[in-house]
Amino acid sequence: MILAGGGTGGHIYPALAVAESLRRTGNDHELLYVGVSGRLDGRIVGRSGIPFEPVAAGQLRVRSPLAMLSGVWRLARGTLQAWRLLGRFSPDAVFATGGYASVPVGIAARLRGKSFLLYLPDVNPGWAVRLLSRLAHRIVTTTERSLEELPRDKSSVVGYPVRAAFWSAERATARERLGLPADEKVLLVGGASQGARRINVAVRDQLDALLEQCHVLHLTGASDEAELRERREALPENMRPRYHIAGYIDEMADAMIAADLAVLRSGASVLGELPAAGLAAVLVPGVYEGGYNQRTNARYMEEQGAALVLENEELGRLTDVVRDLLSDDAKRQKMAESARKMARPDAADKIAEMLRESSLQGVPA
Repeated sequence: MILAGGGTGGHIYPALAVAESLRRTGNDHELLYVGVSGRLDGRIVGRSGIPFEPVAAGQLRVRSPLAMLSGVWRLARGTLQAWRLLGRFSPDAVFATGGYASVPVGIAARLRGKSFLLYLPDVNPGWAVRLLSRLAHRIVTTTERSLEELPRDKSSVVGYPVRAAFWSAERATARERLGLPADEKVLLVGGASQGARRINVAVRDQLDALLEQCHVLHLTGASDEAELRERREALPENMRPRYHIAGYIDEMADAMIAADLAVLRSGASVLGELPAAGLAAVLVPGVYEGGYNQRTNARYMEEQGAALVLENEELGRLTDVVRDLLSDDAKRQKMAESARKMARPDAADKIAEMLRESSLQGVPA
């Protein structure tokens, strides 16, 4: 089976969760992950032990005509590469998780006549999923709301497939592994897989006030890590141990299980990982390409009672929002419980079963 999709963790990790399920239920599945070189794909997938093959891919929803031409060229080249790759590997089924990285593979799967299962991790489909939804034989989604914008006759809801570590992690063990105290409040701050500059700046500027309330576990991303480590060194000696920095950690399950509250971007992963961890959150949608999906994800979580939305322009209020939630255990626990109700522990297994059925039955009529 071929797994495809990437560029962001929200598209990579669901595929790896499904791969975990396939491996758990049988050792006869030969897996290959196809993604984009030079992004997170190879690094994250490499740690899973699944072979990785890169193909070219490019975004088409760009403002510059030159950038669009470049994207079209990379898409055409990537589709040819994927077509050849599928010919060599000859998969029984192809699973794509959306994002522009999965488009060449999805097109090649249809051209090769391979059974093609498409997954939409976000609430709303982006251009890649809209395109691939016409080519896929089956489509699965995270939420019921997504069905309004996809072909009804071949779409169904399974939830967001989350890696097994989220269901087995324990709070005390997670805190010990991360060097966090057992009995103090912990705020997790992250900007998705690659960090978020505006969140990082807000934390940097309000750090002293935040540390008066809690320990801060800050996943900075690589580009801002050095600056924030310098900020840590400038703290009073008694406050320095309360600020925990990492550019990136391999296992978000520990970080989420250990935390009392999170401040995060609202990429697709929040729809599955926050419910699995039962963690209340403040979500700050991104404003870059793909920010529309982040905003709808964040608003959906807020509507479910699992999160509060804070826009980038409102980050000056971050300390006040955090203080309000950390000081009100009942409110925060109600949000956490609302998040838990959204969890779908069987999502990865359901998708894995669909792939097994597809590999046995061939391309649906």
